[in-house]
Amino acid sequence: MSTTSPTAPGQLGVAARPTEMLEYLGLLDAWLAERRAELDSLDAQILATGRQQELTSDMSLAMALWQAAKTRQTLILNTWDSGRVGPKELDQLSGLIWGRLDTATSPVTALASMAVSLPEAGRLCDALVAQLRTRLNTDPNAEQQQVRLRDLRAQAERIRDQISLEPPALATTALARQSGLVARVDELSAKRERGGDIAGSLSALEIEAAKFERDLIVGAAQRRQGRELLDQARQKLAGLTQSEQELQAMAARLAATVWPAPPVEVPSVEALGPVPNTGRALTGYLAALEALTARMASAREQLIRADGGVAAVSAQFAAARVRIEAAGLSTNPGIQQLTEAIEARLAEHPVPVAVVQQLLGAYSAEFEFRSTVAR
Repeated sequence: MSTTSPTAPGQLGVAARPTEMLEYLGLLDAWLAERRAELDSLDAQILATGRQQELTSDMSLAMALWQAAKTRQTLILNTWDSGRVGPKELDQLSGLIWGRLDTATSPVTALASMAVSLPEAGRLCDALVAQLRTRLNTDPNAEQQQVRLRDLRAQAERIRDQISLEPPALATTALARQSGLVARVDELSAKRERGGDIAGSLSALEIEAAKFERDLIVGAAQRRQGRELLDQARQKLAGLTQSEQELQAMAARLAATVWPAPPVEVPSVEALGPVPNTGRALTGYLAALEALTARMASAREQLIRADGGVAAVSAQFAAARVRIEAAGLSTNPGIQQLTEAIEARLAEHPVPVAVVQQLLGAYSAEFEFRSTVAR
C-alpha cells in the first residue's frame, strides 16, 4: 500500500519544534518521491488502456496537487536552511506549511479555485490516487477483489453444472437463483470499476454462493444415497417376494403330505406396504425388510423340520424291522399286524406322522415283549 501524506507539525500561527520539522521534512520528501512514481505509473496505465477521456481530469488534478506540494517543499527547504533556523524562521515554516498554496495560476481549473494548505493538498492527492488505483484495478485490495469476483464467476459455473444434476422439478428454481447470482456479480464488478466500495456486499455474496453450492452438493448426495437405498430395498423386496412364494408352496405341499400340518405362519411381504421414496423412510423400510428376512428364515427352518418328519419315522420303522428280522420275530402275528398298520399309515396322503409315531412306540414295545417271552 502506498505511503500517505505525513502529518504536519504545529499549526497555523504555532511554530513547530526543530526536531519535529526535521522528521516531517524527511517524511514529506519520501511521500513526494513515492507519490510521483505512482502517478507516473497510473498515467502510463491510463494511456495503455485508452481511458484518457474518462480519467484525465482526476489525473491532472492529482498531478497539479503534487506539483503544488513539491513547489511548497522547495520553499520550505530554503527557509529550513539545513536546520539553521531561529524563532523567526520557524514561524515562517509554520506559515508555509499551513498557509494557502500558490494555486491561483495553476492550469488545472479545479485546483486554481481551491484554497488548500500543504497537508490538505497531500490528503486530497492521496484520495485521488486511491480512486485512480481502484478504477484502474491497481490497488492491491482492488486486485484481491478482482480475484474474488473471478472466483465467484467460476463458482457460478460450478453451480450451473451442479444444477444439471437436479431433478426437473427443482432445476428451474435453482437456475433462476444461479442467474441472480451471476447478475449480482456483474453489478458488483461494475460498481468496483466506478470506484465504489464493494467489500461488504462481496463478502455477503460469497457466503450466499458458498451456501447455495453446498446445498446443491448435499442435496445431490442425499438423492444419490436415496437411490442406492431404493435399489437395495427393491432388490431385497424381490428376493423376499420369491422367498414368500417358495415358503407358501412348501407349506401347501406339507399340508398335503404330512398330518398334522405344521403351524407355520409365512410372513407377508405385502403387509409392509409400498416402497417409500424418501431417504429416512427407506432406512426404516430396509430395517423392516431385514426383520422380515429373519422371520422367513425361521419359518423355513420350521417347514424343513416338518418336512423331515415323514423321513424320520420311515427311518425309525426301517431300523426297527431290521432288529425284529435279526431276532427272528418278523412272522409273529402281533408284530406282523403292527408292521402292516405302520406301512398302511406311511402309504397314506397326508401321512399321519403323529399316528405313525404312536404305532412305532407300540412296535418297539411289542418287540421287547416278544423278545422277553422268547428268552
